[in-house]
Amino acid sequence: MKNYTITVNGNVYDVTVEENGAGQAAAPVAASAPRKAAAAPAPKKAASAGAGSIKVEAGAAGKVLSIEANVGDTLKAGDTVLVLEVMKMETPVVAPKDGTVASIDAKAGDMVEAGALLATLN
Repeated sequence: MKNYTITVNGNVYDVTVEENGAGQAAAPVAASAPRKAAAAPAPKKAASAGAGSIKVEAGAAGKVLSIEANVGDTLKAGDTVLVLEVMKMETPVVAPKDGTVASIDAKAGDMVEAGALLATLN
């Protein structure tokens, strides 16, 4: 992963980009909110009692638009768990590894910060 600082229309963003195997840049995996706009941090949610060992976390701050998986669903790496709205763009949050959904720790409409626990898999 590589970190970049990008300025767009006077707003400064810190962006982390992951390169795919072909040497081409993949979609950004994390982006900061504009530095000019300070947002109040959202409260952190505690992990569910049935939480799994594989964490699915938010790559950037945003709003949960929809939950695409349910507890008990079997997912493959790359399958969409939920969709975040990040900087007015729909951004799928995907399973990092194959597994079964153990917990969904967010609901549609929640505002989440980068790194927030959204779900877990076993």
